[in-house]
Amino acid sequence: MSAAEKSKVEPARRIQFAFTDEQEQFRSALRRFLNDKSPTTEIRRLMATTEGYNPEVWRQLSDELALPGIHIPEQYGGAGFGMVELCIVAEELGRALFCGPYFSTTVLASNAILNAGTEAQKSSLLPRLASGARLATLAVTELNGDWDPLKPELTATRAADGYRLDGSKSYVVDGHITDLLVVAGRVATNAGDNAVALFTLDAKSNGVERRLLESMDPTRKLARIDFHGAHADLLGNLEDGAKPLIRTLDQAAIALANEMMGGAQAMLDSAVDYAKVRVQFGREIGSFQAIKHKCADMLLDVELAKSAASCAAQACAMNDPEWPALACLAKASASETYLRTAAECIQIHGGIGFTWDNDTHLWFKRAKSSEVFLGQPSYHRELLMQRWGV
Repeated sequence: MSAAEKSKVEPARRIQFAFTDEQEQFRSALRRFLNDKSPTTEIRRLMATTEGYNPEVWRQLSDELALPGIHIPEQYGGAGFGMVELCIVAEELGRALFCGPYFSTTVLASNAILNAGTEAQKSSLLPRLASGARLATLAVTELNGDWDPLKPELTATRAADGYRLDGSKSYVVDGHITDLLVVAGRVATNAGDNAVALFTLDAKSNGVERRLLESMDPTRKLARIDFHGAHADLLGNLEDGAKPLIRTLDQAAIALANEMMGGAQAMLDSAVDYAKVRVQFGREIGSFQAIKHKCADMLLDVELAKSAASCAAQACAMNDPEWPALACLAKASASETYLRTAAECIQIHGGIGFTWDNDTHLWFKRAKSSEVFLGQPSYHRELLMQRWGV
């Protein structure tokens, strides 16, 4: 093996697959909080509301656990941890199917500002996001649902006081309730090119129209936002192009993969628990060979995908040169594993599993929506091959 090849392999060897005692204690405290604040009865209640979250629980999550600022540097009001801790939070939120603007505010918007913003912009915008006092989201996709960061159609026109945005964004997570919008668009440069850039604006600005969309998964609210000459400020500079947006979406893919693994583990646990108590033909169904095979296959799928998600989080935290490719691998693997595990869980529950009264359907809908969120598995596999030069 050449020296160049070794340099590519050696960083991966330093990745730790085990969590520290402090990280496990943090996970335990977070799980206790979510078991208390996010039972399925509360999930069903919030699904039926327009806001989709409980402001009081969000305040407690922010004040008592400091979760919105978990990965934001201390100089901007955050806790100063990293990607691994952020993914621990995402995994536990996915396990509990927590309904709240965490992914939109913390994973999408805060990372976009950290990646693209100037020091002045970070100091101005991040402290209130880190404290949970302000909600934000990132608007990337448009009516075609394309997650390619190089293909935004929304236009940004230079004005004396900033930029004017014209166009539409769709499938914006929590876009109907957030205070701050981070928007991906195109702006004409002096060279005649259309550069991809990020812009920030108040969600209640003139020229901004928002409406909640009806979606298959009501645990994660989506909105459409139309911009009609809305005033916005450039986030960062035009020289960076789409790089900050690409980095943000890769980080979000890792966080989502870990979130999905939390949900998949919940479905595996539910299936095994039910197989131990459901009696058919005078014996627990878990004693039947067919059910044993299903549970064993589910365990193997979940452990493999969970390893990919954890590896991607560790690689990102270490700034391993291959972490963007690992992000694609984690997202593709987790998407398919979560959906397959949720479907098998319904099958093991039998007839009761197909009724809406059974809670398994809540995770199944989240699994299906997460499969297409940030790009389908086929999109990430194609991106993976491009990044690995296949």
